[in-house]
Amino acid sequence: MAIETAAPPAARGTTPGPPARRRPRHRPLWMLTPGGVLLVLVILVPLGVALTVSLLDLDQYTLREWTGAPFIALDNYVEAVTDTPLPHAIWVSVGYSALVTVATLPIGLAAALATQQRFKGRALVRSAFLIPYVLPAFVVGTVWRTILMPSGPANSLLGDERLWLNGPDSYWTLVVVQLWTSWPLLYLLAASGLQSIAEEVHEAAALDGAGWWAKLRHVVFPHLRGVLALALIIAFLHNLNSFTLPYVLFGVPAPHDVEVLPVLTYVESFQNFRFGLSAAMAVLSLVLVAIPLSVYLRAVRLNQHED
Repeated sequence: MAIETAAPPAARGTTPGPPARRRPRHRPLWMLTPGGVLLVLVILVPLGVALTVSLLDLDQYTLREWTGAPFIALDNYVEAVTDTPLPHAIWVSVGYSALVTVATLPIGLAAALATQQRFKGRALVRSAFLIPYVLPAFVVGTVWRTILMPSGPANSLLGDERLWLNGPDSYWTLVVVQLWTSWPLLYLLAASGLQSIAEEVHEAAALDGAGWWAKLRHVVFPHLRGVLALALIIAFLHNLNSFTLPYVLFGVPAPHDVEVLPVLTYVESFQNFRFGLSAAMAVLSLVLVAIPLSVYLRAVRLNQHED
């Protein structure tokens, strides 16, 4: 028969020792290797090549041995700012992008509010709203170019011979066509924000007797503030980087009033064969894009803190 012995009591005056420390958890950092390699290959290497080329006098004569092209430091950047239409192109790109972005906000928000409630045929209406956005930019540019030609349907309908694709009217043509093709982006983001509002919030507003305007002002708009801010920044970047639509709509060389930055960079590179100069323009456009992008990232962090 086994006799169990009790453990001796702890000596008086002694205190239990500190608990054993847990060993640090070794996280499998090797799992980040594919993403790191992809980041280097897709972003850092092309960016490094662009920065290098922008410091060289690289053209069609030195392209074969481009690593031996003359190093001219910041001369390409100085020439881009002083001797090319780059400042005008930046002004046109930023101006029309901001104008289109502001104009798409009420259209996209109104479309999202109109399709929020269930009704017969809502899925069909939502699908129709997305048609301008899902169509390829090449198709959109070709169709609108056909419509706005001097002998096209637009002038036939108006009984006029206005030049929509050249001259001062070309700027407003670009604004209207870009507005037509990009407003569904605001609609999608606004609709996703509306779906994130809980039904209890709408029920509470209805029990309080809030009308449609009071409900929009005090319930819907506060919930959509962060979503719409991010939507405006994304839409602005989308319009600013638009290349295919202006290229197809107006061709190259583009009219002076619609000489946007992406098309100008393309012309300097693949028509004038000034690769160093076009690389400098691309780097400057990257800096231009980084300004609203930093605002976007800051807005994302603020939105996460609010959540």
